Amino acid sequence: MKTIHKLIFVNSIALCVFSTILTSSLISGPTIIDHSCTNIRAIPAEYISLAKSNLHIAYGHTSHGSQIINGMSALVSFMNGLGYPQNLFAYNKGGTGGALDLRDTPFSGASDLGSPSRTAWEASTRTYLNSNPTVNVILWSWCGQVDGTESDISQYLNLMSGLERDFPAVKFVYMTGHLTGTGAAGNVHLRNQQIRDYCAVNNKILFDFADIESYDPEGRTNYMALNANDNCDYDSDGNGSLDSNWATRWQNSHTVNVHWYDCYSAHSQALNANRKAYAAWWLWARLAGWDGNSGTMSNPSSPSEMSGFILYPNYPNPFNPATTISFSLPGPSFTTLQIFDVRGREVATILSEELPAGRHSRQWNAEGRPSGVYLCRIHAGAFQETKKLVLLR
Repeated sequence: MKTIHKLIFVNSIALCVFSTILTSSLISGPTIIDHSCTNIRAIPAEYISLAKSNLHIAYGHTSHGSQIINGMSALVSFMNGLGYPQNLFAYNKGGTGGALDLRDTPFSGASDLGSPSRTAWEASTRTYLNSNPTVNVILWSWCGQVDGTESDISQYLNLMSGLERDFPAVKFVYMTGHLTGTGAAGNVHLRNQQIRDYCAVNNKILFDFADIESYDPEGRTNYMALNANDNCDYDSDGNGSLDSNWATRWQNSHTVNVHWYDCYSAHSQALNANRKAYAAWWLWARLAGWDGNSGTMSNPSSPSEMSGFILYPNYPNPFNPATTISFSLPGPSFTTLQIFDVRGREVATILSEELPAGRHSRQWNAEGRPSGVYLCRIHAGAFQETKKLVLLR
C-alpha cells in the first residue's frame, strides 16, 4: 500500500509540474507551423474536436494556397480508410454536421495577398469581419508575390499588425510564400525569412508554407537550399539543373492510401498537399489550445500507426533502475531517442543513428536518477512521439 501511495504521489506531483509548464508555453512565444508539424497522428483527438467546436476560419487564396484546401478535402477519406473515426477531419462552410467551420475564399475585393494589389486583402478582411463577427481565425496566402522588396513585406507585416490591433478576438495567421527554385541566396528565401524573423520576435502565428515544401517526410534534407521549386523539383548534383523530385521519389517508394494519398495539388505533387493538410490540422489544434508537444491520437482499429512508426509502451513501467524502450520503423531512418525530466531538461540520449526498418529495442538505466516521471521522446524523420516513464525506487 505504501508503494501504491508513493506512485500516486510521484505521478500527481510530476503531472502537476508538467501541466504548469505546458500551460505557460501556451500563453507566450510564437506559434510556428513548419515541416516538423506534419505528423497528423500526433495531434490529440480532443483538440481536433475543440477546433471543430470553437474555430470559425476564413481563408483567402488562389492556386498555390489551394494546396491546403485540396489536401484537406482528400484527407477525410484517407483517414477514414485507415480506421479513424468517420469524417473526423471533415470541414465545410459553417461547420455543419460536426465538421470544422472553414470558409474557403469568402472574401470580396481581393484574391490573395498580392491580387489585385498588395493592400486590397486588408480592406477585404475588415469588411468581411465587420459582417461576420463570429469568425475568429483569418488566413491569406501568397501566389508568388512574396518575391517583392523588403518594403513590400514590411507593408504586409504592418497591415497584419493593424488588423490584430483592431480585431483582438481574431487570430491572424501569417504565411510565407512558395518556393521558386532560387535557393538560399534568392530573394524569395530572404523575404520569407523576413516574415519568419518578424513572427519569431513578435510572438505571431505563422504557417510556414515554404518550409513545409522544403522537406520530405524523412526531414533530413532542406531542398530549398538545393534550389527546390514549388513542384518539388531540386538540383541533386549541384550542376544547376533541377534533375530530381523529392515528392515523386518518396511517393514511388511508399504505399498510396497507407503512407500518402493522391489528390490534386496545384503547381505541385500530391505529397506536398498531403503535408500542407497535416500542418493545417496541426495549426487548428494549436489554435484550439494544444501545446504541440504531447498526446497521441489512437487508431481504434489497428495497433499500426498511419505512418508505420510505433513507439511501444516501455517495460517494465514503473521500473527500477532499468526499462526497455521498443519502437518500429517502416523504413530506414535517422533516429534519436532521448529522455527528459518533467521540466524539459534532457537527461540522456539513448540513441542517435541511422537505423534500418523493423522493430528495435534500447534499454535505459536510470541508476543515480531520482524517482519521478520522465519523458521518452523518439524522433525519426518527420515522426515524433513522447511517452511517460515512471522511475519508482
